[in-house]
Amino acid sequence: MQFDFDVAIVGGGSGGFAAARTTANAGLKTVVIEGGEEVGGLCILRGCMPTKALLYAAEVKHLAEHAEMWGLRSEKVTFDFAKAMARKDTVIKDFADYRVQQLNEGKFKFIRANAKFVDAHTLELNPLRGSEREFAHSENANESRLTSAATITAKNFVIATGSRVAPTPLPQLRDVGYLTSDDVLKLNKLPKTMLILGGGAIGCEFAQYLSRFGVKITLIQRSPHVLHDFDADVAAEIEKVFRREGVEIFTNTKLFDARRDGDLKTVVFDCHGKMTSASAEEILFALGRVPNTAGIGLEKAGVKTEHGRIVCDEFMRTSAPHIFAAGDCVGLHDIVHLAVLQGEAAGKNIIKLDSCKMDYRLFIEIVFTDPQIAQVGITEKQASAKNVPYLAASYPFGDHGKSIIMEARDGFVKLLCGPKSGEILGGTCIGPAGGELIHEIVVAMSKRMTVQELATIPHYHPTLAEIWTYPAEELAEKIKAA
Repeated sequence: MQFDFDVAIVGGGSGGFAAARTTANAGLKTVVIEGGEEVGGLCILRGCMPTKALLYAAEVKHLAEHAEMWGLRSEKVTFDFAKAMARKDTVIKDFADYRVQQLNEGKFKFIRANAKFVDAHTLELNPLRGSEREFAHSENANESRLTSAATITAKNFVIATGSRVAPTPLPQLRDVGYLTSDDVLKLNKLPKTMLILGGGAIGCEFAQYLSRFGVKITLIQRSPHVLHDFDADVAAEIEKVFRREGVEIFTNTKLFDARRDGDLKTVVFDCHGKMTSASAEEILFALGRVPNTAGIGLEKAGVKTEHGRIVCDEFMRTSAPHIFAAGDCVGLHDIVHLAVLQGEAAGKNIIKLDSCKMDYRLFIEIVFTDPQIAQVGITEKQASAKNVPYLAASYPFGDHGKSIIMEARDGFVKLLCGPKSGEILGGTCIGPAGGELIHEIVVAMSKRMTVQELATIPHYHPTLAEIWTYPAEELAEKIKAA
């Protein structure tokens, strides 16, 4: 059978672009179809980059407010929220424009249209709403602006349609009204008070950013601690910091009702067996995202899903052997570097069957609060659940030279290793520059280093990085004494 393309990729975000670049560079005739109103993907437009820009602005403000401990005196620190948002928008536009340029100037065709499968090898393309609008591109652009329905065929496919904000489990919230993380990134004015429903990475990052910008925050979390994917000692540490900064936290809750009380919005919930309520000017719904797979005809292509998530094997192959998937639509972890790795793996396996296997042993998670929280590999919670034998040791930043100099005393580092071999199984850091420090353990684990080896690697003093040697030395001694 003759196909229009060797590879058709549905979705032009990070995972889709990585797949397209991989297959096109190998000489396969490739097309990328993007149906979003904006081009760039979640990370650039509404995820990683804009949130980190605002978190850093809030951190700078926080440091300025506490400058007196270093002998610096200033009048009361004020800020211009509009300017902070404008800088965020400028930075994001630069990132997005570069991604548009990459898509337009790639070795593949780029089509702006909504796509859905009509059979296992055919996509129906429909114009975007407002398709009469112009799309900026260079003279050599590969972009096509679809103005009427069409179909294309392909030998292979990569689905990279991303994710969307999860629907609310409480119907009353729809009547009361609430903000999503997308909405908060577009605010023109900050509310005085806000309820945040959800204590995952999104909820925690927005809680601290908004709190440091003067919003009174109440965070309501379902599980016993915020950040339920992390160990309890990590969650307890960030909860301590949040409460010290004035964030009110309710954990172990279940939502029951939502209503309007005058100008305020009220949520009623069970907290440790007691009915409780909290009110604020606004509500941020931060209970996660779900795969964006509805309405794209996966059933007609023979692609199996579970709760909307596309089921893939270790080669990123779906239940249809010629169709692969990458990124948030695969579910489990909505993380951009993982989407890129999955997209590249999908592309490589289309080029040469089963040539690239995904390995999640080095799975990294980072939350950009202050202190930053990062982990790689297995946690104590995961090791216990899977009956993986391990030894663990930790060391606090409150007793570490460089962090004391910085007045960054919150948090600790923790290492897990095999009880006999000493191979590093996982690492966690909650502390200053935790998102940077974790990569020392990523590198060590990539080479399957032991704690004995890590303990002997020279580290300059005084640095934050040398803190890893202390738990490594402790574990090495435990193994030696066993």
